[in-house]
Amino acid sequence: MDIADIATSEYIELEAESKVGKARSVFEEDNPKGIIVTRAGEYVGVITQKQLLRSHIEDHTKIDTLTKPAPRVERTDDVRDVARALVEGGTKVAPVFESGSLWGVVNQDLILEAVLEHLDTLTVADIYTENVVSISEEATLGQAINRLREHGVSRLPVVDDDGLLAGVVTTHDVVEFATRSVEKTTRGDRSGEGDRLLDLPVSDVMSSPAKTTATDESVRDAVERMLDSDFSGLVVTPSDDDRVVEGVVTKTDVLRALTYTEEDVMDVQITNVELLDTLSRDSVRTGIESIADKYGKMQVRHAHVRFHEHKEKLRGTPLIQAKIRLRTNRGQVAGSGEGYGAEQAFNVARDKLERNVLELKGVESDREYEGQLLRKLGEL
Repeated sequence: MDIADIATSEYIELEAESKVGKARSVFEEDNPKGIIVTRAGEYVGVITQKQLLRSHIEDHTKIDTLTKPAPRVERTDDVRDVARALVEGGTKVAPVFESGSLWGVVNQDLILEAVLEHLDTLTVADIYTENVVSISEEATLGQAINRLREHGVSRLPVVDDDGLLAGVVTTHDVVEFATRSVEKTTRGDRSGEGDRLLDLPVSDVMSSPAKTTATDESVRDAVERMLDSDFSGLVVTPSDDDRVVEGVVTKTDVLRALTYTEEDVMDVQITNVELLDTLSRDSVRTGIESIADKYGKMQVRHAHVRFHEHKEKLRGTPLIQAKIRLRTNRGQVAGSGEGYGAEQAFNVARDKLERNVLELKGVESDREYEGQLLRKLGEL
């Protein structure tokens, strides 16, 4: 399926000289997936709501300072290639070009709507993210913002004192709440009120009850509910208890699943590929394959490597977090680590991944031994 059948020529565009305050207003009023930034009619890049949340830039600053490049898509590109480009570019929207000129945009929702009927072959268990970052009800809004920034995520399950799901707080919730509160403060001229926003408890901001899905639900049903309610993700809970957090499934997880292949070469997907620096895609693939090859019974169907850059630097080299997640015939296994530069971070994450694979192998060996023992006892 060509992206020409999916993309739209209708999009929101702002000049690079526009102010950040204008961009914030556009997101509040129109809730777009992203804004196309141009200069003198020429494409410059995109700006997303997540970028605004992560920045401390004043409203009077030009949006050019926040604009980032997004993967350039041709109208004839295949939908799988575009899905991969969005995931690896860490963006929800990309410009679509025709004969070198900006024609329109494509975003997550347009792609998911187009492939919806094909998603009933997958269940949430096939694609969701386990061991997600959460936050307590007593935490402050400031702590939630820091956690969203630190981990580069767009949603946090909120848990009570017993560790049970109480709600969810998202990037959109934070932006919307802060905007409303600042407007009230301005109208009431209550000096200092805005400074106390960050000290408010997360429970004042979160959506409750959280929208959930179960591991046995079809991806099609989960995506339909995301699209109908304009959610970017759902909290994953057991079928028999919707207050226990097992993970999160997002639209990005679904896009990632669209890129799974049956090729002989391991399919490795990299998010924020621009952070690779001295590391190559081939070396990432080789590093993961070397682990998989040691354990022949574990067949890796898909590997996802995500890099996230922290503000801290050492002699100019940024602190990078790397997360590796493998989808295998034995379930999902992951490893994460940090280091200065992508290569060091990847090596730490890879070592952690190998330890987790060994642990998984050990658990399976114990189960196999228990099964053999029970069979022998049954023969007595």
